[in-house]
Amino acid sequence: MSRSSVIILPALAAAMLPVSAQAKDHDAHQGHATPATSPEPAPSSAPQAKPIDPHAGHVMPAPAEPDQPSGMEDMDHSAMDHGSKDHSSMNHDASEQDKADHSTMDHDAMDHDQMKGAASPGPEMETPPPADAPTSPPRAADAIWGADAMRASREDLQKSHGDYPLFWFQADRAEVQFRQGSEGYLWDIQGYYGGTTSKFWFKSEGEGSFGEPVEDAEIQALYSRAIAPFFDLQAGVRQDIAGPDTTHAVIGIQGVAPYMFEIDGAIFLSHRGDLTARFEAELDQKITQRLILQPRTEINLSAQDIPELGIGAGIDNVELGLRLRYELKREFAPYIGVEQSWRVGGSADYASARGEDNSVTNYVVGIRFWF
Repeated sequence: MSRSSVIILPALAAAMLPVSAQAKDHDAHQGHATPATSPEPAPSSAPQAKPIDPHAGHVMPAPAEPDQPSGMEDMDHSAMDHGSKDHSSMNHDASEQDKADHSTMDHDAMDHDQMKGAASPGPEMETPPPADAPTSPPRAADAIWGADAMRASREDLQKSHGDYPLFWFQADRAEVQFRQGSEGYLWDIQGYYGGTTSKFWFKSEGEGSFGEPVEDAEIQALYSRAIAPFFDLQAGVRQDIAGPDTTHAVIGIQGVAPYMFEIDGAIFLSHRGDLTARFEAELDQKITQRLILQPRTEINLSAQDIPELGIGAGIDNVELGLRLRYELKREFAPYIGVEQSWRVGGSADYASARGEDNSVTNYVVGIRFWF
């Protein structure tokens, strides 16, 4: 081998050694594929999807079409992208909707200025009455069945709803009187039988002294007719059952005046032509629900002198009383009181001529009851 060959062979071996190592190095990584780098996506021309609204699956019913434009017709919804929302993960169970958290909702961005008339339409107004309404019958049934037939029906209805007959009795005063020189008694009773508008009334009152004949007594039978919500007009007869036998025609009024004054006024015309009148008034003043103070007044008048009765023309006598009662039951109440009586004018002269006092004070104890 020549010297030149010895020099060339080592040089060739040195040149070939790196190439062989590189080939072996790459062979060791066979099967380890390097993932390819994804290319950058091209910009999409479609708008980006908006965040999912937690209430997007809650489809609300459309409101009724308002009569007037609501002012929301100018809103442009074409730019809204509803196609990119994923509704598959939303819970449409109605039982879970009450648990929705509204605390994260941002209402500041909502523009309420466009909502001008979104109120639900109200009910339609009632149509006005027909033009011939004033000429129609006051009761519709009269136009169908006739006024005569319905009149009887209405009367039956009125009777069944309050105009049925009742009986009522009251002893307004049943008392013993203590006065100077003697003790006396007095009764004042009344009652009625009938309905709301028409009644039969009876009244009786009288007084006397124990151990002596009755001094004054009468009984009345009256027809009573309601002329106002709280007043009755009464007419009938009165019979005196003490003293001279006298019969009177009676006309009067009885009722409750404003402020709860109970009044009873009547005019009497006797069969002899004597004209007299009487007026009574009393008032219940409640101290408690059961303790009641009752002031009372009575005035008797005459149009002429009646010597046989000791009555002078004008004011005959005046009585003022005050009674305090306690209602053990509403229907039963004992009472005590005092009453002062005066004879006036010609009647005082007649009393003096008989030796009687013109002024008498009575202390009374009695009971008041009704049923």
